[in-house]
Amino acid sequence: MKKTLLFSCAFLLTGLVPIRAQVLEFDPAQTKVEFTLSDVLHTVQGTFKLKQGGIRIDTASGAVSGEIVVDATSGDSGSAARDRRMHANILESSRYSEIVFRPDKLEGAVPTQGAASVKMHGMFRIHGGDHEITLPVEVEAAHGQYIATLHFVVPYVEWGMKNPSTFILRVSDKVNITVRTVAKVAGL
Repeated sequence: MKKTLLFSCAFLLTGLVPIRAQVLEFDPAQTKVEFTLSDVLHTVQGTFKLKQGGIRIDTASGAVSGEIVVDATSGDSGSAARDRRMHANILESSRYSEIVFRPDKLEGAVPTQGAASVKMHGMFRIHGGDHEITLPVEVEAAHGQYIATLHFVVPYVEWGMKNPSTFILRVSDKVNITVRTVAKVAGL
C-alpha cells in the first residue's frame, strides 16, 4: 500500500498524471488593463484597474468558471475633462461600476510549463449588458505562475454606449483592449 502511494505521488510530481482541475487567482497589482481609442486627430490611451479575479479550469472538459472583475470607475486617460465625460456619458460608471468577464469554456490546453495560445469563451458584462465573446489568450507558464496577454476589441457603440464624437471630432465606435496579467495557482 505504501509503495503504491509513493508511486502515485511520484507520477503526480513529475507531471505524468494530468491535473483534472486548476484554480488560478489573478494578482491586481500585476495586472494592467489598457485601452486605445482612435479619433481623427490622435489616439487616446488609458488604463483600468483589476478589482479581483479567479477562475477554475477543468482540464479534462475545457469547462471554465469564475470571474474577472475590472473597476469601471478606475478608467484613466490622463485628461480629467475627458475622463469625467467617459465616466458620466459613456460608461456611466457611477451606475455600472464593474466590467466583468465570466468565462465558461477554454479552447486549447494551458500547460503547466511553457507557452500556449488558447481561446477563452464567456460572457462580457459592461454597461449593464451581457455580451458573448471569445478572447484570444497568450499564456506563459512557469512554476505555478501564469503570465497572460489578451488583445481584443469592444464594439462599445454596438453594445449600447454612446459615441463621444462631436461635429468636428470623429471617434472610432470600437475600443481596443490589451490585458497583461499574472495569475498563480491557488494555494501556492
